[in-house]
Amino acid sequence: MSAKKILTKKSMDFLEKYLNNASPTGYEWEGQKLWMEYLKPYVDTFITDTYGTAVGVINPDAKYKVVIEGHSDEISWYVNYITDEGLIYVIRNGGSDHQIAPSKWVNIHTKNGIVKGIFGWPAIHTRDSSKEEPPKLDNIFIDIGAKDKAEVEKLGVHVGCVITYPDTFQVLNENKFVCRAIDNRVGGFMIAEVARLLKENKKKLPFGLYITNAVQEEIGLKGAEMITQTIKPNIAIVTDVCHDTTTPMIEKKKQGHTMIGAGPVISYAPAVQNKLRERIIETAEANKIPFQRMAASRYTGTDTDAFAYSNGGVASVLISLPLRYMHTTVETVHKDDVENVIRLIYESLLNIKEGETFSYFE
Repeated sequence: MSAKKILTKKSMDFLEKYLNNASPTGYEWEGQKLWMEYLKPYVDTFITDTYGTAVGVINPDAKYKVVIEGHSDEISWYVNYITDEGLIYVIRNGGSDHQIAPSKWVNIHTKNGIVKGIFGWPAIHTRDSSKEEPPKLDNIFIDIGAKDKAEVEKLGVHVGCVITYPDTFQVLNENKFVCRAIDNRVGGFMIAEVARLLKENKKKLPFGLYITNAVQEEIGLKGAEMITQTIKPNIAIVTDVCHDTTTPMIEKKKQGHTMIGAGPVISYAPAVQNKLRERIIETAEANKIPFQRMAASRYTGTDTDAFAYSNGGVASVLISLPLRYMHTTVETVHKDDVENVIRLIYESLLNIKEGETFSYFE
């Protein structure tokens, strides 16, 4: 399959709509509906579960099952405390970064719809430069323009309301995609594109393919942990984002060397099944797909871990998309990498035979 022209106008319209839609951890279902609507022409059926994970299935009657997976949730905040003066203090829902909060607009999700707010911050003139306080979880706060707590509550805001950033999709210098929540709605997008290409290229797979968009990854891989028990797959190919380590203030001796534009990143980790990983590398080399390598000490920190250690052990691999500025509102990836992750997953599926165990003892 050619490296060119994987992403169509329809693909890009969906990616933009899907990224712009809020999908905070625990509240993913509206995004899942968008994803399922896009995926519907390319699959035979769907599975959904109690907490909102969605799975498009090709060849649902096949005994041998292969998962390709991304996660659908984005980091966010919860309303935690409302002061008598009508200001709102927050706690994290996932790994939200306190340092980027000041002066950001936010959307507070209520039963009455979105309430706009801003993370306020004291003016530079009012701060003592000799003892500057950095933004911290206990000093960042949201102002929704209310005069007191009663007015906040009248607007429908209460403890437990979830808060997201409104930042929307942009293209930077023609081939960089920038948005909040690229981590990891781009994963759901890429696996949907794999399903589209299989359908358009009339490829018949000898196994059941489970295109899995899991919830609640950002708070501990919980959606994957649930759905793997339902699917009971033989193989899992997981895609998530990883760090571009070439920007300032990142120590490569600790983080390794990976960068946007240089291709998908293939992981080495205890949870990664070595024989399956070698198949992915062979596939990349045979199809001239550029790739990078990274090592994880104990855990990948992705849904790979949940699949690998489930059901008595599932052969699992991780193919990552390098990304700059993770968990900010300007997460940045390279279009070429997005296309090459799609190509690598697609070609890898065509290189897997029904019944393969990837056993070290065969």
